[in-house]
Amino acid sequence: MPRIEDITIENRGGDRLAAKLNHPLGAKRGWAIFAHCFTCSKDTLAASRIAGELAALGIGVLRLDFTGLGASEGAFEDTSFSSNIEDIAVGAEWLAAHHGEARLLVGHSLGGAAVLAAAARLPEIKGVATIGAPADPAHVQHLFDGALDTIMAAGVAEVDIGGRTRKIGKQFVEDLEKHNPAQNLAALKADVLILHAPTDNIVGIDNAAQIFAAAKHPKSFVSLDQADHLLTRDGDSYFAAQVISAWAHRCLGREAQIKADAGGKMLVQSSHDGLFAHDIVVRDHYVRADEPVDMEGGLDSGMAPFDFLQAALGACTAMTVRMVANGKGWALEDCRVRLRHRKEDGKDYFERELELIGALDDRQRQELLRIANKCPVHLTLERGSEVETLLLDAQ
Repeated sequence: MPRIEDITIENRGGDRLAAKLNHPLGAKRGWAIFAHCFTCSKDTLAASRIAGELAALGIGVLRLDFTGLGASEGAFEDTSFSSNIEDIAVGAEWLAAHHGEARLLVGHSLGGAAVLAAAARLPEIKGVATIGAPADPAHVQHLFDGALDTIMAAGVAEVDIGGRTRKIGKQFVEDLEKHNPAQNLAALKADVLILHAPTDNIVGIDNAAQIFAAAKHPKSFVSLDQADHLLTRDGDSYFAAQVISAWAHRCLGREAQIKADAGGKMLVQSSHDGLFAHDIVVRDHYVRADEPVDMEGGLDSGMAPFDFLQAALGACTAMTVRMVANGKGWALEDCRVRLRHRKEDGKDYFERELELIGALDDRQRQELLRIANKCPVHLTLERGSEVETLLLDAQ
């Protein structure tokens, strides 16, 4: 599982903001900041699930409680939409100083409007993803319309929002009117991904259409089908994370913090995620190696070394069998190989089960079994190999 670190960041006014950092697993593809929904916190189901999924896919995520919310210091009635944007900027500065520049912003509901505004001021941002976001931050004003006169007259009023009482200050209301979302989108030099549910009864789907129309290309829209506004179902937040990750792969590129090998060799490099965690790169492919959690220090973030060895034997077996069957025009539809490795009396044993699917006669099946026992990896394991190790100067 990705490591989650509790941290504290000081905002512009000296208040301490509570935050969590989901460290990425595997080859690191970049860093992101997640902005939560209005009056929510970094620990909402959507925030925690999406951050966890992105981290598992190689994108580290910083999620913080805006000033006056969650475990952060400060009074919520003294905050504004502008202060939310400043908090995002402060988070980006902290991330750049301690781990690497944020390249991706993800915002939920009003947090989505905030990341669109923040991204226009952060030139290093490559992509902005919104989830159920309003096209105009002033959209949230309908939540306290009944208390608006009191807020403007008294300077502050208590308002019930989603079953929780919050003090809304006059400056929050006045600040909402100062923002020009269309202008922010026009100034945005980043990919935009808009995720919205047609059934969202808090922020209507028309908001997604307005954002999409105002944003410049490249821009994408993905429907969240039957999801509710807060993505309370496991499947909805998981789907959103998977979509964001796939999209981020394109707009971030392979920002993996793993050294390229000019000689074209496979490279295995230690990761800071855990004792046994290592990143493997060969050509354009990235793989993670680790040990199971029952081995002290193991995170189970990838296959163990002997898993790779069994995988090599199984893959080579299946490839060889299919190649021969295809060349002979035999009706092999699928080849499945199951393997088990054990050590006994100081010797390694590989048990291999071969399942051949298709209209094959006994002669063909026996011939493919013979071929399986002659696959290159099988022969290499049987005859043994010599390994030469050269010690290089550290770079």
